[in-house]
Amino acid sequence: MKVLLLGASGLLGQNVFRQLLRDGYEVVALVRSAERFLKSIGHYDAQSYIAYDDERDFHFEDGMSCEYQSVYEDRTVLFTVRQGSLLSYEHLLSAASGCDAIVNCAGTTDMSLLRYDDYLPVNVALCASLLRLMDDCAIGSLVHVSTANTIGFGSAAAPASECAPMQPPFADSFYARSKAEGERLLLDAAGLHPDRHIVILNPGFIVGAYDLKPSSGQLLLAAYRKPLMVVPKGGKSFVTASDAAVAVVNAVTLGRSGCRYLITGSNLSLREFYSLQASVCGYRQWLIPLPSWLALVAGRLGDLLRRCHIPTQLSSVNIRQLLVREYYDSAAARRDLRLPSTPIAHAIKAFFA
Repeated sequence: MKVLLLGASGLLGQNVFRQLLRDGYEVVALVRSAERFLKSIGHYDAQSYIAYDDERDFHFEDGMSCEYQSVYEDRTVLFTVRQGSLLSYEHLLSAASGCDAIVNCAGTTDMSLLRYDDYLPVNVALCASLLRLMDDCAIGSLVHVSTANTIGFGSAAAPASECAPMQPPFADSFYARSKAEGERLLLDAAGLHPDRHIVILNPGFIVGAYDLKPSSGQLLLAAYRKPLMVVPKGGKSFVTASDAAVAVVNAVTLGRSGCRYLITGSNLSLREFYSLQASVCGYRQWLIPLPSWLALVAGRLGDLLRRCHIPTQLSSVNIRQLLVREYYDSAAARRDLRLPSTPIAHAIKAFFA
């Protein structure tokens, strides 16, 4: 099968790109900067199946592509890197030609954006474009990566499943609301077209290798080797990037169309996570609980800055997200998508490797 991959430059996308090739798929990656992406995959380890010459000079323009053929574990793998904008339907249509499936790992996740409308082009309008693309290119399978925050969270004793309705503080988040709106478009389409395979994945907090920006890795870097660390009382459902990538790739052919699947792993408080990180990385750290009232005061200060049109991730909504323990149950993904259960300690090692 030939798969169009969107969002290949991000943490999950980088892992999905490698997993698709590992499983024998031919991949077309539509990226904003082909040169940057080629360099990122070229710095793979010694067992890399991706050949890239650092001395080669690439000068890409939108619409240009570069095709590769290589051998990995006695298997020929094929991939094409195409430069363009996923907001351009012309670029999408050109990249999707001949593809059998679409995997969408793209998303606007910047929590400092000031308006809901800032999230809509990628998180909502792109979903509509992908449905149109399935019609125009006769593509039968679409895997869309959303977020666990569109699903209501549970507790350590009773983690939430996919049926839990979205709840505050995430229901107040521009990011989560936009992802939920995109999901509704796809779920409605799946109901109208039972002949298509449309699956939505809702990952928790992804940690692992190839976090180049970094994205979620900012949480790890915030505490790395600091003797003192002030920690909010919240918690997250952590999942290794490599495990999430396996589930994403499996969803191309597995899973039930029109369903959402939580892609999560270890439910840990932030205190537990940072203790694990210190143990894995071999340093001592004193973790000091952050008073919730103080965190909320800081959030209100961020609200004032945002009202003055100053972009900042500091806000009451974002702070409240750090104060809840958002725990989920991934039993459905383990059953239907063969989601692995790699210890999160391995993902922490992979991030810092």
